[in-house]
Amino acid sequence: MEQRRFSGKGHWYHETQSSTGQAQALPLVPEAATVTDRFLLDLVLPEDVIAPCQRWLDPARALYDRLFPRSVSVSRLRTFSAYDRLSTALTVAQVYGVQRLCNHYAARLAPLPGPDSSRESNHRLAQITQYARQLASSPEVIDARAREQLDEVGLTTWDIVLMDQIIGFIGFQARVIATLQALISQPVRWLPGMEMQQDAAAEPFRNHDSRWTPQLESVERHLASAAQLASLAQWQPLPTLRVLTPILAHEHHLLNALGAVLQSDMCDTLDASLVDLVALLTARINGSLDCFNTLATSAVPDAPIAALRSGEQALNTWSQGDPQARAVIQAVQLLTRAADRFSAAHFTPLVEQGLSPQQAVNLLAWSGLCGWLNRLKIALGDTH
Repeated sequence: MEQRRFSGKGHWYHETQSSTGQAQALPLVPEAATVTDRFLLDLVLPEDVIAPCQRWLDPARALYDRLFPRSVSVSRLRTFSAYDRLSTALTVAQVYGVQRLCNHYAARLAPLPGPDSSRESNHRLAQITQYARQLASSPEVIDARAREQLDEVGLTTWDIVLMDQIIGFIGFQARVIATLQALISQPVRWLPGMEMQQDAAAEPFRNHDSRWTPQLESVERHLASAAQLASLAQWQPLPTLRVLTPILAHEHHLLNALGAVLQSDMCDTLDASLVDLVALLTARINGSLDCFNTLATSAVPDAPIAALRSGEQALNTWSQGDPQARAVIQAVQLLTRAADRFSAAHFTPLVEQGLSPQQAVNLLAWSGLCGWLNRLKIALGDTH
C-alpha cells in the first residue's frame, strides 16, 4: 500500500502497519531493488552448502520472475497490477519481519504509481492488504467470507490465484532467507515483525476424516488452452498438487514453476520420517487439516501423529526420547511461527544432532514450501 511519508519518500514501512512514532520507519534502500539474485537477494553463502540447493533454487528464481516481472499488462480477467503484486509482497514481508525482503520489495514498490484516490480503489487495496496479512499471519481464519470480500471488490479467479501464489511464495522466500542468514550468523531483522503466529486450534485435528472441496472455479477443459491442458496433465499426478492443480492451472506458468520446485526432491538425502514430521508440523501450526490428514494416512509409522493432534505439550513429551526430532521440531516451530526470530542458535542444534548443513538448509526450506502448500489449500477450498 501507499508508504507512510514521514519525510519525503525515504521510508519503506507500510501505512497499514506503521505506528504514530517516527522511530518505526526505516530508510528506503534503493539498491535493494537491483540485486542480481532476486530470490536470495544477493546473500553471500558458502558454495559447498548452496551448490546442492540449485535444483530447487533455479525454479524458485524462475517463479519470482513470473510473479514480479518488470512490466505487467492488466485485462478484464487479470486486474492485478504491478503495484498490487509488489504491495502484496511487501505486506507479507512485513508480517514476517525479514529485513532483506522488506528492503527489496519496498524498493521495487516505491517508484510505481499507486491506484487512483477513489473510494472504490481504496477499498479494493485495503481488502487485498487485509487478506494478504491474514493468510500470511493467521491462515486458519481465511474462510468463505474472506473469499466473498475479494469478489466484492472485483477480484477475479485469476487475480485470487495469483495473489495466493504471491503470499505463499513470499512466505517460502522469507523462511529460506531466514535459514541461510542463520547459517552464516547474520541477524534476520532490524525491526520486529508482527506478533508470533499462534498455532491453529486443536479441535479440528481430532477429526481423522476430512474432505477438501474447492471454492474457486476450476479450469474447464473444453475452454482450456493447450498450455493449460499440458500443465494439468503434468502436475495433477503429483500427490501434493492433485486437488489444487485444476484451480492453479488458471495461471499455468506459476503452476509449472511451483511444480518444478516440488519435483526437485530437495529432501532426497533425508530420512523420510523427518520429512513427514516437518510437513505434519507445519500443517498443524497453520491449520491445514487436509494437508495433515492426507499425509497422516500415508506417513511412516514413527511420525508422531497422535501427539501432533493433541497439541504442543504432547509433542514435547513424545520428542524427549529423540534428540534429533526434538531439534527439528524446535527449529521448524520457530521458523514457521516467527521467521524473523530465527538465528544461528536455532540452526546449530540441527547440525549437532547429525544433519549436515546442506541437509538442515533443505529440511528448513521444505518447511517453508509446506507452509506455502498449506496456505493454498486453506485459501482455495474448505475442509470438512
